[in-house]
Formats: sequence, C-alpha cells, structure tokens
Amino acid sequence: MKKEWWKEAVVYQIYPRSFYDSNGDGIGDLNGVIEKLDYLKFLGVDVIWLCPIYKSPNDDNGYDISDYKNIMDEFGNMDDFDRLLKEAHNRGIKILMDLVVNHTSDEHEWFVKAASSKYNPYRDYYIWREGKNGQYPNNWKSFFGGSAWEYNEKTEDYYLHLFTKKQPDLNWENENMRREIYKMMKFWLDKGVDGFRMDVFNFYSKKEGLPDVVDNPDGIYINGPKIHDYIKEMHEEVFQHYDIMTVGEAPCVSSKMAPLYVGEDRKELNMIFHFELMDISNDPKDKFIKVPWELKDIKDIFMRWYEDLKDKGWNSLFMNNHDQPRMVSRFGNDKEYRVESAKMLATLLHTFVGTPYIYQGEEIGMTNAYFENISDYRDVETLNYYNEKIKEGIDEEIILKRIQITSRDNARTPMQWDNSENAGFTNATPWINVNPNYKYINVKSALEDRNSIFYYYQKLIKLRKENSVIVYGDLNLIYKDDKNIFSYVRKLEDKEILVILNFFDKEVEFEIPQKYKNKKFELLIGNYETDNQVKNKIKLRPYEARVYSL
Repeated sequence: MKKEWWKEAVVYQIYPRSFYDSNGDGIGDLNGVIEKLDYLKFLGVDVIWLCPIYKSPNDDNGYDISDYKNIMDEFGNMDDFDRLLKEAHNRGIKILMDLVVNHTSDEHEWFVKAASSKYNPYRDYYIWREGKNGQYPNNWKSFFGGSAWEYNEKTEDYYLHLFTKKQPDLNWENENMRREIYKMMKFWLDKGVDGFRMDVFNFYSKKEGLPDVVDNPDGIYINGPKIHDYIKEMHEEVFQHYDIMTVGEAPCVSSKMAPLYVGEDRKELNMIFHFELMDISNDPKDKFIKVPWELKDIKDIFMRWYEDLKDKGWNSLFMNNHDQPRMVSRFGNDKEYRVESAKMLATLLHTFVGTPYIYQGEEIGMTNAYFENISDYRDVETLNYYNEKIKEGIDEEIILKRIQITSRDNARTPMQWDNSENAGFTNATPWINVNPNYKYINVKSALEDRNSIFYYYQKLIKLRKENSVIVYGDLNLIYKDDKNIFSYVRKLEDKEILVILNFFDKEVEFEIPQKYKNKKFELLIGNYETDNQVKNKIKLRPYEARVYSL
C-alpha cells in the first residue's frame, strides 16, 4: 500500500451548530470552533471535518444549500472562515469541507430560476417530470417520508427531491451544471481547504427514464449507471490538481463494490463511509425499529471490508456521526460501564485498518439524550417519522421510545464543555436542549481525570502515530466464532500487535493462541489497571480492552 497522509490521519467531525457558541445566540459558530482549536490540538487530531457551513435556510440543518460560496449567517462570515483555516493550519490541523451536491436548497438561485419557467436556462439543472394519470411521475420515496416528487404550480409539473421538498435533486446529466460544481470546488480548494467529505455522492446518477423502484433503488438512483463517469470526471477536473483527502458517504455500497470507488488505480475517491455497520441493528423496513445484533455480525462486517479492500483501496472507521445515535449508547453500555465500553470501542476504531473518525463528544463518552417529549426534538427526519406514525395510530409512547434510541438529534445535542448552565456551550437558550447528564459528562471533568475517556483517546491517537504497524500492517482475526471477544493481530515486517476486546458486560476468558504463547508481551494500552504478566489465559473484565506489542 502506498503511504499517504490521509491514511495516517485521525479525523475529528464537528457539527458546528452544536460545538461552541461564541456570540451568545444559542447556536455554535465558526469563531466557536476557532476558540476550541487548542483543545483539538491537545487531543491530537490531524483533520477537522466540518458539517455544512454554507448559506442555508436550514430545513435540514445546512444540508440544503442556497449559496455554495457564502457562509451561513448564524455561523459567521467568510472572514471568520478564512481565520479558522489559517488558525487550524498554524496548528498543523487540516480542514475537510462537506460537499453537498446531490441537491441544493429550493432557495438556491439556480432553482428559483429553474422553477420560474420551462424555458429558463437553469431549468435543466434539476430533474422535472410531468405527472402520470393524475399521480406522481413515479413511485420513488423521499428518505424523509412521503413521495420524492413535489408539484411546482408555476410550470405545472414535478421536481425530484430524494430528501425534503426543500432539497431538489441536481441533474448531473447537465454538463454546465457539473462545470459550475467543479468551479465551486476549486474556489474552496484554492482557499486552502484540504479535501471534501461528499454527501450521498453515489446518488448523483439516476437511471434513464426514471423507472419505478421494485425491490430497492440500487442501480436506479443509488449507484446509477453513470456514477463512475461523474466521479472520474470530478477527479480529472478537480481532485488530481491538489493534495487532498476525499471521502464519500455511500449508502448501499457493499465491500465487493467498494474497490470500484476507492481502488488506488481507479482515480475516483480515497475512501467511503459504508453503512453495513450502521444498519446492523435497524429493521430493514423501518430504521427506528431495532433488531438485536451479535458480535459475530460485527466481526464479519469489519473483516469483509478489510479483506475486500486489502491491497486495493482504503477504508474509513467510525461508529457514530451526525446522522447516527451515540456509539456508546448503541454498541456499548452508557450506564454502569460507560467509561469502559467507550474506551473499548475506541480501541477497535483506532487499531483496525483504515482512517479513524471521531465524532464530537465521543472522546468524552457523550450518550444519547433520551428526550421525553417530541417538542425537544428538532430533526426533520425524526419529526416527520413521529407525525407519520401518529397518523398510522401507533401509540405515542412506543414512537417516543423508538425515537429516543434512533433519532439523529442524539448526536446533535450541544457539546458538553463543563458543568455550568447549558454545559458551557452557550450563555443563551441553546437551539436544542443539552443532554441532562452534562453535570458529570463534560470536557472540564474529563481533563481533570487522568483516567478519563479523553486521555485514553489521546493515548490511542499517539500510539497510532508512533506505530506504523497500526496504519499499514496486515490483520489476522483470532477466534472468528467467539461470541464475546473481538481479537486480531496486526503485523508489519517484524512488528506484531495483539488487540483483545471483550464486547460485553460479563467476565470472559481469552486463551493465548498457541503460536503466540512463547512471545514476550508488552502492554501498550488497556482500559483497566492491569499488570504486564501474561499467562496462557487472560481473564477479561466487562468491556475490557488490551493492546499488546508481541
């Protein structure tokens, strides 16, 4: 594998609205990010990925962009952004922008013109169709509920929106539109940004004729027929001229398909975010309904992605983000073993093969908010789901229980900086309530406790930087069928590292495999106090993690 800076990096994802409010309006902003750069430098991260900061009416918290070359009013202005870029770079931290070009806002100048007349030059920047027999043009559904089509009175036809009706899909068939997008990307790269996280990039291409979806949308409006042409063109026009990092959000991409997007010979992307792990506990028909997962399923997913990308392309490692519930609430135990399980999960993400992504607050073990009233939620997907299920006659208590576990707002509550009012996030009323547990889960108390989750993350990041075996080494799984333990060996030349993770809240025994019994074991990191003595068997405590140099 070729050595690359983005393979060695650790990325920290910031949801600016909830990170830190510098001007007292209850909403996080760019100056708030600047104020916290030293904190991120101290943690040890190399790259910040900023969720969208462009001008937006905020129907979907910035993922509906009305002007790609301007900053959202609540977040500041372009001078603030330029200062953020400079201050981050001064600290050796790179900036990754969120590139949202499957759709714009319906308030974007292009769409306003496109919707005004069938003969406007911008008309073909979007996807328009006549209705069929008094019905929608086809049966496509919006990801946020209801039809993916919205009627436009002025032109008496429908436009496509795979997300909210205020997020019309762009027509990637239109070459002029693509050129405008590439120009806009260069605008940011010429400013000095270090790459892009690309929102639902594999939705750009839609199948000709827009046929009805029968089983699933794969090949119709996900991974459509021209998607590779578009990404190759984007690489040729933009990416290849800069030393940048690119990561694409890729629903419905399997590990077998992944090398087509990230193969080092393909000239498309550096890596993608796949959804196999994120979907593991979701009912396929309704993600708000949970189904049980087993450790074997998790191991299978990690290993499949490792094996199918090995020597071909690179992977990204994450267990939560702005669209997912908190990982310690989902894959760990956010009550009595919150600290232990948060550290165990971090150990997996920072010692496996791929680039680790930390979502803000993960490094202090922030949990789901478990809000009790629908009025506490802000997320458009959550609110649409609630209204839809109420209409279906489902009991409100059942709906709220589902939402408490799954809502995207679990990841969007304000960052918990200290135990003062509003967790030190703002001195005004925050745009969304702070998680009530901020009194004891916050940055200030984490920094005062040498055994905190924060310092464990700091140590993991340092360990990865100092041991290229963790970045570039091969990986061998141990005890594939063990229901409680996830264990593997990383190997590069004569360096070997053994990782042992107990995934559950009970004590289990790990037997050292025969081939390693005569090796000398040196503990590099662990989430419990332990001596360095290793016998043939190791008793693992609940959610225990150990990493040994062999």
